Amino acid sequence: MEYKISDKMAAMKPSAIREIFKSLGAPGAIAFSAGNPAPESFPTEAIKKISSDIFESSAVTALQYSVTEGYPKLRELVKTRIKEKFNVGDADDDTIITSGGQQGIELTCKALCNPGDAVICENPSFIGALNSFRSNGARPVGVPLDDDGINIEKLEETLIAEGDKAKIIYVIPTFQNPAGITTSLEKRKAIYELARKYDVVIIEDNPYGDLRFEGEDIPTIKSMDTDGRVVYCGSFSKILSAGMRVGFTCANTALIQKIVVAKQVEDVHTNIFFQMVCANYMEQYDLDAHIEKIRTLYREKCHLMLGCMDKCFPKEVKYTRPQGGLFIWCTLPEKIKLSDFIKRAAEQKVFVVPGTAFNCDEAADSDSFRLNYSTPCNEDIERGIKILGDILSDMLK
Repeated sequence: MEYKISDKMAAMKPSAIREIFKSLGAPGAIAFSAGNPAPESFPTEAIKKISSDIFESSAVTALQYSVTEGYPKLRELVKTRIKEKFNVGDADDDTIITSGGQQGIELTCKALCNPGDAVICENPSFIGALNSFRSNGARPVGVPLDDDGINIEKLEETLIAEGDKAKIIYVIPTFQNPAGITTSLEKRKAIYELARKYDVVIIEDNPYGDLRFEGEDIPTIKSMDTDGRVVYCGSFSKILSAGMRVGFTCANTALIQKIVVAKQVEDVHTNIFFQMVCANYMEQYDLDAHIEKIRTLYREKCHLMLGCMDKCFPKEVKYTRPQGGLFIWCTLPEKIKLSDFIKRAAEQKVFVVPGTAFNCDEAADSDSFRLNYSTPCNEDIERGIKILGDILSDMLK
């Protein structure tokens, strides 16, 4: 039969990143296109032991239905940790465990936005969040991203232009995906003040905050929140295991209550077994020591990739130099057409993500692409960057 797809889904496209994943099984493929944690970052032996202990002593709890808000022990551990590490959460806030950090973003949009409402985003921005907004009938409205965060003047202009339709400002202030940049303290304060001035909610997405390997930490926007307008989303995906799909959202209790109802409709609750694994790991092992190992690993990988780029890329190609996170954002000179470059790289089995995938306006062009350094091994970083450099040099002739 011919299916009549709903209006809200008919125009949506598959994630460009997930589609690229289908090509990565080819022998010799080099995946600069993923956003995966390094395989060696997983605490495999610890998780193996914890899992065995859970099934030995608490199998029924792990396999049974549970409460939507999350495994109580994990919720309390998360509340304590984000307060100590990021000054997130006060007496008027509550925390819910979600199926990855992205679900918290999507549930917040579902709770706050009507069809046609605007979610104002950094442009470029995280494709998973953009599609979450679109799937709920909201419009991602892009504001240009500067080297130190969203353009504040353009942000205010957009808030004024959207008026009552503006419901949410969505930002990734620390090691932004895809650009890898970090929003300055001055701009974080300005974003919050504009949200207060125009009475909108901020979603602060912080899945990479633990992954700083250079520079000094900058206070979260949520730590500045005095009137319950900042929703803070985080995740264990980048510090423990991406496949567990365990994240968390901290927000004012009244909003969390609506998010709980929205989550009940979607999946009842996040996988309880993996919530228990996370909780037991936090109780039995030194999570901060584990994170420090990941930071060291990513510092080495990022420096290796940047060093290879400095050596192999033509000077006309510009790129960010992140202090943490997983990504480097590259911008091509006018002479090089992005689609041609992506095609030539793929022909040599080197895969990157075109900047068009991260545009708020899906019809807009881009002259940029995203590189990931956490997933590929060092040998592939060296070989893949050399291939890309040769392609770029040839296209500039």
